[in-house]
Amino acid sequence: MKKLLLFVLMFFMSGTSYLLAQSAVTGKVTDENGDGIPGANIIIKGTRTGSVTDFDGNYSLNASSGDVLVYSYVGYSTHAVTVGSQAEVNVQLNLDIASLDEIVVTGYGTQRRKEVTSAVTHVDEDDFNKGLNSSPMGLLQGKVAGLTISKPGSDPNDGYVIRLRGISTIGANAEPLVVIDGVAGGSLDAIDPNDIETIDVIKDGAAAAIYGTRGSSGVILITTKSGNPGDTRVDYSFSGSVDQVSRQINVMTADEYKALPGAVNMGSDTDWLDLVTDKGYTQVHNLAISGGSQSTTYRAAINYRGQEGIGINTGNDRINVNLNMTQKALNDKATFTLNLSNTNVERDFGFKQAFRYATIANPTMPIYDASSPYGGYTERTIFDFFNPLSIAEQNINEGDDNIFLGSLRADFDLSSIVEGLEGNVSYTKQITDVERGTYYKKTARFRGSDRNGLAVTDNQQYTFSLFEGSLGYNTNIEETNLNLLAGYSYQEFYNEGYHAEGGDFLTDAFTYHNLGAALDFANGLGNVYSWANSDKLIAAFGRMNVNYDDTYMFNLDMRYEGSSKFGGNNKWALFYGAGAAVNLSNLMDNDEIDNLKLRVSYGKTGNTPGSSYLSLQKFGPAGSFYYNGSYVSSYGPTSNANPDLAWEKATHTNVGVDFAVMDSRLYGAVDYFIRNTKDQLLYVDVPVPPNLVNQTIVNIGETENSGLEAAINYAVVDNGSFTWTTGINYASASSEVVSLSDEDFSFGGGLLYRASMGSPGQSAVSLIRVKEGEPMGQLWGPVQQGVKSDGTPDFADLNGDGSYCDCDDDRQVIGNGLPDFTLGWTNTMTVGNWDISMFWNGEFGHDLISTYRGFYENTEPTTVGNWNVVKTKYYDPNIKKAAVNSSHVEDATYFELNNLTVGYSIPTSGNVRNLRVYLSAQRPFVFTGYEGVDPVARYGDQFDGSQGGSMGGFDPLAPGIERRNTYYRARTLTLGLNVTF
Repeated sequence: MKKLLLFVLMFFMSGTSYLLAQSAVTGKVTDENGDGIPGANIIIKGTRTGSVTDFDGNYSLNASSGDVLVYSYVGYSTHAVTVGSQAEVNVQLNLDIASLDEIVVTGYGTQRRKEVTSAVTHVDEDDFNKGLNSSPMGLLQGKVAGLTISKPGSDPNDGYVIRLRGISTIGANAEPLVVIDGVAGGSLDAIDPNDIETIDVIKDGAAAAIYGTRGSSGVILITTKSGNPGDTRVDYSFSGSVDQVSRQINVMTADEYKALPGAVNMGSDTDWLDLVTDKGYTQVHNLAISGGSQSTTYRAAINYRGQEGIGINTGNDRINVNLNMTQKALNDKATFTLNLSNTNVERDFGFKQAFRYATIANPTMPIYDASSPYGGYTERTIFDFFNPLSIAEQNINEGDDNIFLGSLRADFDLSSIVEGLEGNVSYTKQITDVERGTYYKKTARFRGSDRNGLAVTDNQQYTFSLFEGSLGYNTNIEETNLNLLAGYSYQEFYNEGYHAEGGDFLTDAFTYHNLGAALDFANGLGNVYSWANSDKLIAAFGRMNVNYDDTYMFNLDMRYEGSSKFGGNNKWALFYGAGAAVNLSNLMDNDEIDNLKLRVSYGKTGNTPGSSYLSLQKFGPAGSFYYNGSYVSSYGPTSNANPDLAWEKATHTNVGVDFAVMDSRLYGAVDYFIRNTKDQLLYVDVPVPPNLVNQTIVNIGETENSGLEAAINYAVVDNGSFTWTTGINYASASSEVVSLSDEDFSFGGGLLYRASMGSPGQSAVSLIRVKEGEPMGQLWGPVQQGVKSDGTPDFADLNGDGSYCDCDDDRQVIGNGLPDFTLGWTNTMTVGNWDISMFWNGEFGHDLISTYRGFYENTEPTTVGNWNVVKTKYYDPNIKKAAVNSSHVEDATYFELNNLTVGYSIPTSGNVRNLRVYLSAQRPFVFTGYEGVDPVARYGDQFDGSQGGSMGGFDPLAPGIERRNTYYRARTLTLGLNVTF
């Protein structure tokens, strides 16, 4: 596949000889009064090639037909012109109040920034994070105030946990809705980051209400690149990256370990962490061809990403192809747009357990043992330990994803019927195929030898179809602009798949591809099941925008929506949002203030459960039983019916101000928000009988989020030869559990304990407390005040009864896993042909429980005899008991250099329009006192505490825990090339 890709790249590159040569373009840049603007910048879009006007506003540069010239000057709006056959291009720039004429994508449309009444952040390609970003969300990490994009460690196959304005829900989907080129629910894996032009983030409920149930946690709108009229343009980029381990848990060396009482000296000196890690190499190729005429435009791209992880046998190969075409027809009264994209990802997941057991492996244990029945790898038949290299090398854990996304849209100019009337219809289909295969060898002690070989396969297909149509009307009545929208949406989802697991194989040769050869189905150990689910979402929506003299703005959004996921009594609901703004700067006679706009908005949105049929009585597999000489599968009830199951409901209030001063060189926005979420979708305990199962999903519970966000940007210098802009964003959010009960039901009695510490020895210990009326994220446990003479921790007597009890009376809140605030700081500079960007970000005030320390940072005989000892700066050799407590909670505040990129644009001539090389370092260093693997905040928990480290489900109620299966953190160095023909 890689050879084929390189051939395709070479083929396309060889076709550039036909491109037209450049010619000189001259002209003058003037202001609204016709006066020349000295020092204005003219750049060929997508390149670093450009010119600067002289004292009279005149300029000259070489450009080709089809090039887009971008004219800019501080305090003025940016203007773009496509070069044709003309040799002279004169441009007038208008005053720009902090880019108020910038187009912002909102729900089902666009607005000028000056018209927006809600909290919406616009990020374009120039502001994206630089360096290696394999996911679109990597482009945004730390760039938008209030948007948290988190991925502990550096696993190339892990996705990001995305949260907007804190934890929005504890029972339904907590991630923002993703909209790709107008397609709600499009997969982020369907597009390559290199094909994205802009990203807009809708934060408040007033603007998100037009998406109804799916907009409750915010909306991320992605606009991909498209072609422009003109000659064919070829863009090619390449980057090569190397990842290296930057953080890991500190443990004892072999010599330190052997000096401990009770150490088991096996005669070797093995660096297990080094054995399961290596440098990870990545190569990225992006090739795009675009162009067209006044009636037809196109852009086609192919992207390849081959990424190796720092964990051995981890990584992926990703190929994405996409096509965007537009065709005008009917005398330009109709425009048809076709978007097609397909992504295939071949994944090597490896095993995160290799990191876990490499960290705690006896450093004196040899790697191999010729007499070992476990494939020649040394194994110790003790509880909760496996040879980490054997885990990574003997077993297979892989998968294949294929995502197809296709949409066809038709836009119609209906002004011949009614002036200002327009309409559109669109149809979208997305098909996602997911295949997973795991095989544990007969000789692998890790899950394989006990079953004489074990094979597991999972295959699923997710599809959705979306049909939408709308009519829009725009008119001006004297100084008032009125914009109306009405539409219909029908979306259908379907998911089917199967799971098969079998063991006891005669040979390992066929791995998981020959499950029928498994011999343990006869004794009931094999397991096969399949499923199919579907649901529908139907809605009518509308919007009204009113703008009076660019001074007073008002908008109203409504959506009436029905979902088949809910009970017969509550399938339909109305969601709405309203916003108003006043531009005070238009009412003031103050030349010092360029823009001052006050905004206020209120909205009501909803949320749906992740699964279908939850309101219905369901039946499913209920185990197997021995009958008449064989094991027989059984089926039984798996849920109770609840015809009253309804939407989760959220109300959003937002108050904000936009400002610009100093000729718009200093500008920004400040927002305060409150989000209240009620009728959350949670499972509660119910009696059996009369119910058939002991839990039912109901609407119960209330949470509240509030916070402050600010984003400030400053153009420090812009004199043509040197530019420097800096920007900082700040966000704080608090999340409180208001209620967990009502008059009919109670979720945990209003007091929950979550997140078991796990084994060995601490499975009964809960790390998180959730209580009505208190903040979310509470870490819970005893307070260590010293060490007793026998080596056990001395815990504080918190209730004052004279002694410590292993009970809640002597436990308290010992930390909080959610940050107090987050910070992002961007600096971008150009010096001649050089460009420099530097981005810092951090999270402040959050705590993390290090489970490594809670289990292994002690000299208990069991710890020393079975595993290595963790040795951080908190290590106390006097502690001889593993018992997680307040001493294992660390302040995980960090501030890191997330990215540093230095680029140089090489002067070009002839058919080469742009040539740029760059060097980028990602996460080269971090300032933190945290001793664990990665200090980033955890916004939920994935349990790994069982024997062998099986991964549990994600628990949003348990932030603040670093588990032992965390993939190590890496720093990345990237060398790249961008060239345009």
